[in-house]
Amino acid sequence: MERCKVKAFVSWSGGKDGALSYYRAMKIFHVTHLLNMVAEDGRISRSHGIRTDILRLQAEAMGLTIVQPRSSWETYEAEFKKALSGLKGRGVEIGIFGDIDLNAHREWVERVSKESGMEAVLPLWGENNRENLIEELIEAGFETVVVATKKDLLGPEWLGRRIDHDFVRDISKIKGVDISGEGGEYHTFVVSGPIFKKRINILKSEKVSRGEHSFLNISECELQ
Repeated sequence: MERCKVKAFVSWSGGKDGALSYYRAMKIFHVTHLLNMVAEDGRISRSHGIRTDILRLQAEAMGLTIVQPRSSWETYEAEFKKALSGLKGRGVEIGIFGDIDLNAHREWVERVSKESGMEAVLPLWGENNRENLIEELIEAGFETVVVATKKDLLGPEWLGRRIDHDFVRDISKIKGVDISGEGGEYHTFVVSGPIFKKRINILKSEKVSRGEHSFLNISECELQ
């Protein structure tokens, strides 16, 4: 079978790295699903704390089916593999992951994918020039918003900022911060771009504090 006809899912948190990985992979594979692990109560994403209904709206804007298994951190791997088995049953053979250079993450996704009968593909892997990645995101037409920051590195004033050339200029000045946020310095939510059929308008949000992080709690959106 030609690679472009092979079905794939994207491991999804709602942010820029998954979106850019999808953008690169769609030229090679047929992306059909998003896989988004959520907390046990089903209300927020397990990774970045985004509300699950907002992520479902995002999937709708992209025209994709989103799968949202619930898990604790203790049951995460088992539930993830169960989800992969379900996707495998729907003819999905490839998993797209947005990791850049965290070896432990790569080892994990390759192992669980292989154990589930799938192949893991990491389109951004080894991209050491972080500024080039951000520039690619911007030039491709993605509109992305910062929705979480690590308090000891970035203040709450970064929440809600768009990823644009001004953002790159400002964050490049901060010592110890990866401009792509690969070290967990910040997380994002994509509202439009070349993988979207509709744009997401954020209508209501508030800044909240949880532990070591600050979050932009998006409570109301609409599709345009």
